[in-house]
Amino acid sequence: MRTSLSQLLESHSVIVADGGMGTMLFALGLQRGSAPELWNVGHPDAVRSVHSRYIGAGAQIILTNTFGGSRIRLAIHGLEERMAEFNRAGAQLAGMEAEQAAHPVVVAGSIGPSGQMLTPFGDLEFEDAVQVFAEQAAALAEGGADVLWIETMSDLQEVHAAVEGCRQRAPQLPLVTTMTFDTHGRTMMGVKPEQAIKTLSDYGVIALGANCGNGPDELEAVIEKMHQTQPETVLVAKANAGMPRMEGDTPVYEATPDVMAEYALRVHKLGARIIGSCCGSTPDHIAAIASALKG
Repeated sequence: MRTSLSQLLESHSVIVADGGMGTMLFALGLQRGSAPELWNVGHPDAVRSVHSRYIGAGAQIILTNTFGGSRIRLAIHGLEERMAEFNRAGAQLAGMEAEQAAHPVVVAGSIGPSGQMLTPFGDLEFEDAVQVFAEQAAALAEGGADVLWIETMSDLQEVHAAVEGCRQRAPQLPLVTTMTFDTHGRTMMGVKPEQAIKTLSDYGVIALGANCGNGPDELEAVIEKMHQTQPETVLVAKANAGMPRMEGDTPVYEATPDVMAEYALRVHKLGARIIGSCCGSTPDHIAAIASALKG
């Protein structure tokens, strides 16, 4: 059944989010270098099966298969003209599974970074970035997303552009924002957790936090600093399943479901209320997280 994020937050002290989408699609046959978003129309049953398995594992928030669904990212594959189609379909597929769920589920429209740097460090102008994110937000809203989930960001200016774009074209939807931090506790652009939470809170988002990165340890440290800075803020934690090692061209993530369950308990104690996983994780990891948090 569908619900809103605000309703989940009102009724649950801790909420389980899903795990990696790309990890699952690669296991189903997605080729490296291909656009995962193309599967929203080319292999919709496969995408729905991933959502279904995460819901079955206990996920209460599922992210759409649209992380790289901006016009800029899709242009790498020559697919920019199909941006709206892919994002609408991604939200619709997740919505179908959420509606059939036995427990309340929120569909979060995933919006990842553009892949370009904003001026003055790069060539992407702020207003152009706003327009790019606005287009994606509009398509996700048309597809029925319950919340827009701006994730894996490293530049506060790009987060600002994404928030502005979402507010322009989908003002009715709440926003969640997460950034990704390295082993030094900063984003690639040098943003500290304390700076991130203060700035992102000013944007009026419903929740914020950290995702991806190098694994649970670094993410836990980020959540701890954020919580100490603003204890009242709803924090999101979605760590990778450990540090990957390469086997040929394939990254292998070594954190087991039990390891991620322990991470979930620790990061919840440190202040996170929305907890899931990111790259390298599977429904088995989410099932372990859900079991630990509800136990």
